[in-house]
Order: sequence, then C-alpha cells, then structure tokens
Amino acid sequence: MLAIRMSATGGPEVLTPTDTPLSAPGPGEIQIKHGACGLNYIDIYQRSGLYPMPLPATLGLEGAGAVTAIGEGVNRFKVGDRAAYCSSLGGYAEYNVVKADRAVQIPDTITDEIAAAVLLKGLTAEFLARRIWPLEAGDTVLVHAAAGGVGLILCQWLNRLGIRVIGAVGAVEKMTLARQYGCADVINYREEDVGARVRSMTGGLGVPVVYDSVGAATFDASLASLKRRGLLVSFGNASGPVPAIAPLRLSQGGSLFLTRPTLFDYIPDTASLDSAAKALFGVISEGAVKVLIAQRFALSDAAKAHIALSARETVGASVLIP
Repeated sequence: MLAIRMSATGGPEVLTPTDTPLSAPGPGEIQIKHGACGLNYIDIYQRSGLYPMPLPATLGLEGAGAVTAIGEGVNRFKVGDRAAYCSSLGGYAEYNVVKADRAVQIPDTITDEIAAAVLLKGLTAEFLARRIWPLEAGDTVLVHAAAGGVGLILCQWLNRLGIRVIGAVGAVEKMTLARQYGCADVINYREEDVGARVRSMTGGLGVPVVYDSVGAATFDASLASLKRRGLLVSFGNASGPVPAIAPLRLSQGGSLFLTRPTLFDYIPDTASLDSAAKALFGVISEGAVKVLIAQRFALSDAAKAHIALSARETVGASVLIP
C-alpha cells in the first residue's frame, strides 16, 4: 500500500511517499481501507517535533472507510461495516489497522469524506461546546480562528445551542465565511483591537468564555476579552506556543480561569467516544452543523497539504484522498 512515512522531524519535505507492507489486524483490532484521510494541525506539531512521537512513523490520526478485516475478539464491527477513527497514527495511508474500541460506526447519512474531515475536529467542538463550561442560551462567546476547521464546526454548534458567537479571523476574506457558519459578529484580529471590540459588543463586560486555537499571537487579546471570572480555553498553537504565564495575571484580569484541554481526556473510554460521536453525527445529519471540505489533496501530495495548512491558506476542513 501507499503510505506517507517520515524518519525524522522537520519541514514538509520529511513526508515521503513509500510502498509499505499491508498489516493484518491483531486481537481487538480492525483493518480499514480508507475512503478519505483526515488532515489536522496536530499533524504539523508531530511532524515538526513539537509533539514528540517514535520514529519512523506514518503521520495522520484520522481516517474513514470500509472495514476489510477484523482481529480476534472483535464484535464491535464486521467486515463491510464503515468505520472512522481519530486517535491512531497511520492515517496517511491507503489502509490502517486500529483498535476496534477507538473507532466508531459511520451512519449511512455521513460520507467517508465528511467522517474523515470532521471526526477529530468535530469531537473537539463537541466537548468545547457542550462540556467544558456551563454555557446558557443567550450567552456570548469569542471564537478565534472562526473560519478554520474546528472553528466553523464550533461556531455552528454554539449557535444551535442559542449562544451568540463573536468570531475572530486573520484575513478579510474569511469574515464572510465565518458569518455564514454561525458568527453574529466577526473581528479581524490582525487589524482590530480584539479586546476593545469585544467589550464594545458586550456593554463593556467581556465574554464568559474565549476559545483560542491560535496561541501566542492572540493570547493577550483573549485575556483582554474575558469578563470577570471568565474562562480562556487555549486549545491550539497555530501561531506558536503560549509563553509561560504568572498565576497573578489571572487574578489581576478578574479572577480568570485558564485551561489547556486535550480531546482524549474528554473521550477516555469507548462509552464516552461513542456518546460524543453520536452527538456529532446527529447535529450533522439534522443539518445544524454543515461540514465545509474546502481542500482535497491526493494522498501522495501530503507535503503540499502541510504547506497550505501551515501557511494558514486553508479554510474549513481538508482531506487526503488515496
């Protein structure tokens, strides 16, 4: 099979198309023939070495397709079922072998491309929207990178819950897209004072929650946008890691809270994974959340996909097609 391998960390050039032996599933595992492979910013963190992993390796945490073989003891799937996963390395390949209890069934209403494009981002949006903070209908929040892969899903989901969303984007051309996908107001954080604009939109109070996947470039603006006892959810480093922060700064900002969550702490077992996936596929199937797949790359062009993603030239989700 074709797989995109890397033997060292570095730039996109370390991603090498390679003819690789096809592995059979072991006990508790399933083999999936990918219809589509997901592309996520965490892949760049792993490729660059920011998030260390054993090498050599095949990148990619996400894929969707048909189950082609099952290992001993698997009763969760049968050959011919459609399955998706978002927590097993090896996604940049024509096939992958994953643990059955970390994969989910794909409903008939969801295509392989949508499942591969949305599972990691969508499960992230699920816990951000529903479980990380007790928001109520009528609340207002700020979402950075509102036109990005997680952002578009999160904004729609929050909107469905009755939350007013202020979106922040880094380019003028992304402002219209953010409005189309659930933002009541949009700020260009490269040209405007985000904290001042948020306070002007909230009667000077600020917002109870800020969702920030950009990192270093927006961290100060995020803190400045929070109301007293508000929560900053820092869940990504697209512009680089956030510098160390003194706890006293949170006190001075109004007894603020700061969290750096990881998806897998919110889906630590099969039951929680299934529950979150059911909620995600449900809001997509009912039309409340629309998945924008704005970029499709051939699997062999994974390096080109990384260049586009790193340059923040993409909107919505991207997939690799075997």
